[in-house]
Amino acid sequence: MAQSMPRPLDRAEYDRLVEAGVFREQRVELLYGTVLPMSPHGPAHDGVLQKLQKLLFRALDPRAELRIQSAFAASDGSEPEPDLAVVRPGDYTRAHPSSAFLIVEVADSSLSHDRNVKSKLYAECRIEEYWIVSLAETQIEVYTQPELGRFKEIRPFLRGERITLAAFGDVVVAVDDVLP
Repeated sequence: MAQSMPRPLDRAEYDRLVEAGVFREQRVELLYGTVLPMSPHGPAHDGVLQKLQKLLFRALDPRAELRIQSAFAASDGSEPEPDLAVVRPGDYTRAHPSSAFLIVEVADSSLSHDRNVKSKLYAECRIEEYWIVSLAETQIEVYTQPELGRFKEIRPFLRGERITLAAFGDVVVAVDDVLP
C-alpha cells in the first residue's frame, strides 16, 4: 500500500478549521501550507509589544491602524500572526489585511525562525519594512527593500540609536524606548 503525502493547506481551508474551533487549545499559524505551533511568550516579549503599541499608536493615529497578534493574509498558503502589523485604516471584519506598512516580530526562542522563514515570507509579500526585536541580542533588526523573496537591506539598530519608519518619515522610534 502506497503512503500518501500530506498536502499543504490553503488559507481558506485553514480559516474554516479556525472557525470550527479545531485549534482552540493551541496558538498556531499557517506558513507555506503547514500549520505550525507558535512559541509561547513571557513578560519581556509582552512588555516590548506593549511599549511598541503605545509608541506607534500615538505617532500614527489616525493615519494607520495597529493589529496586535492578528492574522495577516500573506499568500494563498500562509496566514501568519505577526506580533504587530501597521496597516492602512479599514474594516477588517470580513478579510484579514494583505498589505502592511510595517510588520514586527518580537523574538526570543523564535529568532532563527523569524530571520529565516518569516523574513522570506514577508519579502515575498513585498512588505516594505520588517522589524525583528531580538530580546537575546538586545537589538532591533530592520529589514527593507524586498526583492525576489528576500530583503536586500538588513540593519541592526542598537541601544542609543533611533529608527525612522520608512512609510512615515516623521515617526522616529528610539531603540531604548522599546527594549527591556
